[in-house]
Formats: sequence, C-alpha cells, structure tokens
Amino acid sequence: MNNDALKAISAGLFSAITLSVLAWLDNLGSYGIWLMAPFGATAVLVFGVPSSPLAKAKNVIGGHFLTALIGVVFVNYIGVDTASIAVATGLAISIMMLTNTVHPAAGANPILIMVTGQSWTFLITPVLMGTIFIVLCGYLSQWLLKAYLFKHKKTA
Repeated sequence: MNNDALKAISAGLFSAITLSVLAWLDNLGSYGIWLMAPFGATAVLVFGVPSSPLAKAKNVIGGHFLTALIGVVFVNYIGVDTASIAVATGLAISIMMLTNTVHPAAGANPILIMVTGQSWTFLITPVLMGTIFIVLCGYLSQWLLKAYLFKHKKTA
C-alpha cells in the first residue's frame, strides 16, 4: 500500500474511532455533552492534514474555546437574534485571527451555541474536553503512523 493511501485510511480510521468515543460518552447522558458537529471538521484537519497550522493544538483548543466563549457570552448577556449571531461569528473570526488560533471548524461555534442556547458548562464539555481528546488522539495517530512507516521503510 502506498503512503498516501495509508495516510488516508489512517485519517478516516482515527477520525471514526475518536468521534465514536465522544459519541459514546455523549450517549451515556450523565456526563454532559461530548460531541458537536464542528468536531467533524476538526477531525478532517487533525487527522487528514496534521501538518497544517490550522490543526495545531493551540488552534484547535484555543480556537474552539474562544469562539465558544463568545457564543456563550452572547447567549447570556447580549441575546440571540439575526444581528447578534452575525456579530458574534464575525467577532469570533477576528478574535481567532488576533490570537493566532485560527481553526475554521471553530467558526461554527457561535452559531451552534447561540441557536441551541448553550450554557457555561458547554465550555467544559464538549468544547475543552472534546478538543483536548481530539488533539491527543491526533498525536497518537501520527506517532503510530510514523512508527509503522519507519518500521516498513527499514524492512523494505
């Protein structure tokens, strides 16, 4: 199998495993929300293009946290309407750019959070716990892939 195919299969496999663990935790019910739609796009970056600056841990965790924080602040202090959703999303993009934590998937967070009326606990689960878990799984997948490629390069 060539390296591109192996990387594609590895990305899909680790995305599926990681997101299934988060979905399983989510289904337990008593431990909070663990899964949110933007994590699908995060998985594309973390597992599919791990060398991208957008897939760095600070971008994934920081980008998701900052944009989620903006969404929760708007829900609790500003209100949710057409204009505030647009302003919150624009503000989230600006904050990610100013803090050098741009992560495209996180741009959806203010919309998701405001439309569903999430509370402060959403910042812990799914945002912080979920992004940390995804990043750790990303590191593990890259370590295993590099070990496999190194082993097979030596024996070839």
